[in-house]
Amino acid sequence: MAKAKSLYICSACGYESAKWYGCCPGCGEWNMMNEEILSQSTSARASSIRAASAQKLNEIQNDVSVRYSTGMNELDRVLGGGIVKGSLVLLSGDPGIGKSTLLLQICKTLNDKLNILYISGEESAHQIKLRADRLGVNNSRLLIMCETDVLAITEYIRQNKPDLVFVDSVQTMDYADVNSSPGSVTQVRESANVFMRAAKSLGIPIVLVGHVNKDGNIAGPKVLEHIVDAVLYFEGNRNFSYRILRAVKNRYGSTNEIGVFEMRDRGLAEVENPSLMLISGKPKNASGSCIACTIEGSRPIMAEVQALVTPTGFGNPRRMCTGFDYNRAAMILAVLEKKAGYFFGNMDTYINIVGGLKIDEPATDLSVAMALVSSLKDTVVADDTLAFGEIGLAGEIRGVNNCEQRVKEAIRLGFSRCIIPRHNLKNLSSDISGDTEIIGVRNIREAFEALVK
Repeated sequence: MAKAKSLYICSACGYESAKWYGCCPGCGEWNMMNEEILSQSTSARASSIRAASAQKLNEIQNDVSVRYSTGMNELDRVLGGGIVKGSLVLLSGDPGIGKSTLLLQICKTLNDKLNILYISGEESAHQIKLRADRLGVNNSRLLIMCETDVLAITEYIRQNKPDLVFVDSVQTMDYADVNSSPGSVTQVRESANVFMRAAKSLGIPIVLVGHVNKDGNIAGPKVLEHIVDAVLYFEGNRNFSYRILRAVKNRYGSTNEIGVFEMRDRGLAEVENPSLMLISGKPKNASGSCIACTIEGSRPIMAEVQALVTPTGFGNPRRMCTGFDYNRAAMILAVLEKKAGYFFGNMDTYINIVGGLKIDEPATDLSVAMALVSSLKDTVVADDTLAFGEIGLAGEIRGVNNCEQRVKEAIRLGFSRCIIPRHNLKNLSSDISGDTEIIGVRNIREAFEALVK
């Protein structure tokens, strides 16, 4: 009897090698090479080769009812209008962020419209029932299966043909033909392939829940993201109540949309106006605060930028940022000192984006600079003033994209003054301003002069 061949695969990056390494040559991680036994059924598969078939494009019927609406507008927006029949969707996020809660709430909003199969490899049926009672889920067409055998699950799907399938999670699934433990690179890849074939052949949409590693990436092989049709990331800080659902891949829609949710004791609630939510608690007549407008996907969102500048008690001043890039903050401080004459060399500076929002867009540079100068000079930026623009190393204010969309959002929320880059001013529609004063500035000095008018 021939000896079974083995292969060593890195569980971090999927690098394959015929021999074991202490340090993975692919990603440099230590002690991540796991041995996996190769299948010996190659000859059997070769003897059962069949010819494939093809169809002409113009002969394929277009199904007008190709999507299922989830009943949650924020989720439908991210998916491009709903879940496509026969699609494979991967939902990922940090532990405890609300992935399983979101799936159960979809079952609640659909409410007897579809036959749903909820498969859990992590919880018992009793545990799922307790969570469903807390969320108020009472769907008579919801089926619960606590199983990890991929082949048994797909056979049940073929026999009963549910309308929608949830798998929580793909890292717990076990494919019997692979001689490795669940969660390994090969197990995750092969299990996803089995679910993909079932979804495409039966026309049943399947949603997979995926775990993340310590770096925030989806655990398992990178090929997992190539197999599925859509990859959704559920983002947010567990210390804050707000969550952002973002699509990083979507074969059936745009990846420029986001959904905003608020975690409450009864589950996730949709936030239809995140701008009003993030600026509603802004303190009145307080220095060190300025409103910024960032674009999340295709949606403009107002956010409050807070800055605190105070004399340092140490030799080196502290620089701390929450929700804003540290290196970009250091650049803004250097430009303010060199080009505007504001000295921060002996000052501790703290920057915070209110609400747990993380902003990495250069358009918020001007808001951060105004908040820093406001705190340094103890002057107040008016509550009805909005500022956005990218700051260059020469102190110039560069143009940003989607300027008209940002200004329209500011007008809708009642801002009376918008400080924007001069370059964007000429591209605005002539009738867009209304009662709002729109000021175009070329550099940071003009921006601060417009602030004190």
